[in-house]
Amino acid sequence: MGFREFLAELKRSGDLIEVDEPVSSELEACRIARKTENPILFKNLSGMRSCTNLLGSRSILSKALGVGSGSLATHLSDLPSKCEVKVVDESPTREVVEDCDLTTLPIWKFFEADGGAYITAGIVVTELDGVRNASFHRMMVIGKDKLVARLVPPRHTYLFHKRAQEIGEGLKVGIAIGVDPVILFAAGTRVEPGEEFEYASQIKGAPVELFQLDNGVSVPHAEIVLQGEIDPEERAKEGPFVDITGTYDTVRLEPVINIDKIYHRKDPIYHSIIPGGVEHQLLMGVPYEPVILKAVNHVADARNVVLTRGGCTYLHAVVSIRKVREGDGKNAIIAAFAAAPSLKRVVVLDDDIDILNQDDVEYAIATRVRWEEDLVMIPRSRGSSLDPSAAEDGTSTKVGIDATAPLERREAFERVTA
Repeated sequence: MGFREFLAELKRSGDLIEVDEPVSSELEACRIARKTENPILFKNLSGMRSCTNLLGSRSILSKALGVGSGSLATHLSDLPSKCEVKVVDESPTREVVEDCDLTTLPIWKFFEADGGAYITAGIVVTELDGVRNASFHRMMVIGKDKLVARLVPPRHTYLFHKRAQEIGEGLKVGIAIGVDPVILFAAGTRVEPGEEFEYASQIKGAPVELFQLDNGVSVPHAEIVLQGEIDPEERAKEGPFVDITGTYDTVRLEPVINIDKIYHRKDPIYHSIIPGGVEHQLLMGVPYEPVILKAVNHVADARNVVLTRGGCTYLHAVVSIRKVREGDGKNAIIAAFAAAPSLKRVVVLDDDIDILNQDDVEYAIATRVRWEEDLVMIPRSRGSSLDPSAAEDGTSTKVGIDATAPLERREAFERVTA
């Protein structure tokens, strides 16, 4: 399903909020959009249409992926076999091709202390040595044809850029904005280099279509595509920028992207993701849920995994297992931390607890945990660079809570249901 088609479906279902009056892309749009988690379409944002909160809830993300909202991890951990992509000659994105002037786009500035206007929903596609990679990177506008991008080591775009630097070359890129929501989700998934679009094809059950830009990079159909190159040498200050925890990340010197062309549909819709908002958190966190589920399944009978809203859908996980041996809960904790190193807290529950209901989770902790036996603490562990409580060396303490009932007294924990 294309970006516009998904917006049309959201409108039909009554989920889409439309704003007719003129709105500024500098601060005003963010202030309005943060008052709701519904998808919102600004019809006149600095002279152009713009959307945010596209995947602003688990239910809407589930709708986009064609799965029940309580079954994301289980569905995504059991996809059909690998599905290839298809490179095609034509694309509606080629309706208009022009020299780059980023000032013609309604690129949002979100908060007062931001370093500038930021592209946040752009999928950065790079190709090197026959391998194609797609991923998200925040990109701050520093000129009418220049961006500075946060490239996180040792992720794939960072490694591609580093290899290109070693031979004295820039890294060609295509930045796709306003894409099929399945492709949007897949771009945030931790898969092997070159597998993001194939993963999107698996979710869709049909090949994802790509088309080739003039610089040779193949990108998905989109509302807008920026063509350019990551400079081998030039760097600039990137930030301040609000990240997933709703707090400001560190300002760093990062690589500059020189943009030479803009491709776009007629009357394009610019997509923006609010930093620290639910859409940001879901796209970063939910892709880890099937990874954790698979890892826990190696040591226990895992039933489901959810990264919690209160934990920024990134730092706290809840894992459901069917306990068959004492020690399964603690093994599940260790497996979850190994699968997602950014996790700071893991709670493991019996499968009679609704892991999507935080009151139910708290009930299990209150009634089934004996702290002297069921708490796992791992001090001075490497965690997330986005955790503002981490020490200067990047370490923090991880906590696991085994909230499963002891097997020999299982009947004492059965809950009255009627």
